[in-house]
Amino acid sequence: MNSRFSGILAAVFSPMDENGKVNTGVVPAIVDSLVADGVSGIYVCGSTGEGPLLAREERMEVAEAYTKACKDKMPVIVQVGHDSIAEAKVLAEHAAGLGADAVAAVPPTYFKCPSVENLVDCMAEISEAAGDAPFYYYHVPALTDGVFSMVDFLRLGEGKIRNLEGIKYSALTVFECQECLNYAEGKYNILFGCDEMLLSGLVVGVPGAVGSTFNFAAPLYNKIMDAYKAGDLERARELQLLSVKMVNTLFKYRGQPAFKAMMGILGVDCGPNRLPLKSLDSDEVAALKKDLEDIGFFDWGRTR
Repeated sequence: MNSRFSGILAAVFSPMDENGKVNTGVVPAIVDSLVADGVSGIYVCGSTGEGPLLAREERMEVAEAYTKACKDKMPVIVQVGHDSIAEAKVLAEHAAGLGADAVAAVPPTYFKCPSVENLVDCMAEISEAAGDAPFYYYHVPALTDGVFSMVDFLRLGEGKIRNLEGIKYSALTVFECQECLNYAEGKYNILFGCDEMLLSGLVVGVPGAVGSTFNFAAPLYNKIMDAYKAGDLERARELQLLSVKMVNTLFKYRGQPAFKAMMGILGVDCGPNRLPLKSLDSDEVAALKKDLEDIGFFDWGRTR
């Protein structure tokens, strides 16, 4: 089984100041917090990091700040997908030049790929711009409508994407995730991307996961992994149910904006969201904090 990346990898935020301008001065504090929480790597400029809402120069700035802050601490995957393949190639070359440990990409989402063959061709162009950096396809059909078979993607990509390393698998179809894990005798590194279903991913064999809520609840997820590895499935189930309660609470407050607000609640202010995402106002932040207190999150979600 390919385990180039394993454990808990946080899909990090792109911090902004009160005026909505990228504020990379916060990045070292974010990284220090993740290291202390036992995170094993980060994923930059993905959905959590609002990558599709940032300008090219901003994405480069964020990638550079995280790559620098993570040096000798943890590996970095930079997501470079863009509706313009040409732009994605520029971002891929830049990320590889920074020394990112891997590059990932979502598919185009305005003019969509009409077939899995076309998707592979698009990813092949982007990946080639990354040089020798390992390449991951970011499968997140809820946001991209990319519903092609990922086993077919691996089969076709095997011959066309020279540096294909794996998939960030952010879909609920765990059975297909298992197929990908076992394709070509476990050749590819498949990272799971559904936080509230981490245990399901572990059962089918994922070596690691990338998630939004790992930014502020990594201790909980590390305990889930530890319990599963120790064979204590009952404890792992109990802990996973706590994750479900936390995620359900966060989605009462629009999901991603609530995730970002959590960082401020915990003392690392990552600022507002970019439109069309709507940031939580002060009353919503207070209500979110109370709801999390009511379910005991600050007792079980943060205890290392």
